[in-house]
Amino acid sequence: MTISVGDKLPTATFKEKTADGPVEVTTDELFKGKRVVLFAVPGAFTPTCSLNHLPGYLENRDAILARGVDDIAVVAVNDLHVMGAWATSSGGMGKIHFLSDWNAAFTKALGMDIDLSAGTLGIRSKRYSMLVEDGVVKALNVEETPGQATVSGAATMLEQL
Repeated sequence: MTISVGDKLPTATFKEKTADGPVEVTTDELFKGKRVVLFAVPGAFTPTCSLNHLPGYLENRDAILARGVDDIAVVAVNDLHVMGAWATSSGGMGKIHFLSDWNAAFTKALGMDIDLSAGTLGIRSKRYSMLVEDGVVKALNVEETPGQATVSGAATMLEQL
């Protein structure tokens, strides 16, 4: 079953590489009592993710936070080292969370997993964005067209805040 507006997020533990080293981040730590924008990408360093989706959120970070959002996070089915390298190379380290869903447990629990084995990527996440308030999904935007980041992009999220 795919997560929907009004649903509570499943419990999960992510890994994140910070300036102080690797840490575990739980869904409770990230979402409890907070208003958070979460967006997902099929893979760090992939063209649409690196050239379109992530830059939109980094460029609009201050505008998003100014609308009452406590935090912004990106999640991908990549290991924490890849996510950490992406955070560093994109200039996003310390600005937003780069969450590793290394085993796709969170992605699968959301019903947002997609098998991209034909393209050699394996199990990955669909591209989406959501507004989460106290662990409950308030807005959900799922891309239906591969290689696009419009429905789930920062501009759409800003309109929803």
